[in-house]
Amino acid sequence: HVQLVESGGGSVQAGGSLRLSCEVSTTSTTTNCVTWYRQVTGKEREAVASITPAGGTKYMGDSGKGRFAISQNNNKNVVYLQLNNLTQEDTATYFCAAAPECGGSWSTVANFGYWGQGTQVTVS
Repeated sequence: HVQLVESGGGSVQAGGSLRLSCEVSTTSTTTNCVTWYRQVTGKEREAVASITPAGGTKYMGDSGKGRFAISQNNNKNVVYLQLNNLTQEDTATYFCAAAPECGGSWSTVANFGYWGQGTQVTVS
C-alpha cells in the first residue's frame, strides 16, 4: 500500500520561500511519477511540478517556472518542492500524488491513484 505524506507548509510573507517535502512509503512501478498539485477551495486542482524518481525527468507548470524547483533525495523516496518568491496567488493546499508514469500526462489528475493529505501554504 502506497502512502504519501507532505510536510513543510506554513505561513510566509510575499517574496519568501518554503520547501515542501513528500515522503513516499514505497518506491515501485506504481510510483514512477510523483506530481505536486495545489488547490484553492472552490477551484480545480492545478498541477505544479512533477518528477520521475527513477530517471529524474522533471516537468514544471507555468505557475512555477522561474520560481519553483522540484527535486528528490538520494534514496528517491522524498520529493521536494522548493517555492521561491511566493505571492498571495500561491496560497493553496499543496498535495503530492503518485502514478505509474508521467509521460505526456504528468498533470492529469485522473492518472494519479495515490494522494497525500495535503499541506497548507499561506502567503500574506
